[in-house]
Amino acid sequence: MKESLSIVIPTFNEEKLLPALLESIRKQSGVKVEVIISDNNSTDNTRKIADSFGAKVVDGGLPAKARNNGAKMATNDIILFLDADVILPAPDFLKKTLLEFSKDNLGIATCEFYPMSEKTIDKLFHQAANFYLKKTHTIMPHIPGFCIFVRKDIHKKINGFDETIKLAEDHDYAQRSSHVAKFGFLKSYPIIVSVRRFERDGRFNIAAKYALCEAHIFLNGPIRSDIFKYTFGYPKK
Repeated sequence: MKESLSIVIPTFNEEKLLPALLESIRKQSGVKVEVIISDNNSTDNTRKIADSFGAKVVDGGLPAKARNNGAKMATNDIILFLDADVILPAPDFLKKTLLEFSKDNLGIATCEFYPMSEKTIDKLFHQAANFYLKKTHTIMPHIPGFCIFVRKDIHKKINGFDETIKLAEDHDYAQRSSHVAKFGFLKSYPIIVSVRRFERDGRFNIAAKYALCEAHIFLNGPIRSDIFKYTFGYPKK
């Protein structure tokens, strides 16, 4: 019997990158997949593209709200939250990661991530991020919002993502989940992620912002104001 999975993808004007992700999902074998697009009033062809791939489309919002709205529509016991600018690296990605997730009795998990870039600086940044997340997860669990496997009952138990948090709501989600479920890093495959934010906002600017964000969370708790001026989405030009 095939494993079943609900994939929730927040979107806002993602007509350029969403097709590649949906195509990589369509190529998956050995898993029954439900795709839910949680869209924040896109003004491009995002919703039409989602419809063309047979995805469910619901009204979204900023990332926390979008993920929560999508999760409400999920009909399977395991949810995978993805961002629209990632790609599943192989046709058996979901089959192998779900097998590992179940075998290790995990409640929430992520995997390593590699950049869609051949630049050395991008590779080094992502290697450092992977190393940091794995080394700190027993003290202060982190999980990148672009790839979160979670049991639906755990999502409900912690009341989903905190929609009052302005930045790093994914890390708050990981920390609260880890109090009620086993947290882990899946080793089957890395996921492939875009570097478009680095290209738009500058690599060192983003690195500095992430470091300051981390310090704020450690010293003061979740970020509930707009002090870091972090822009979500990519408005249509």
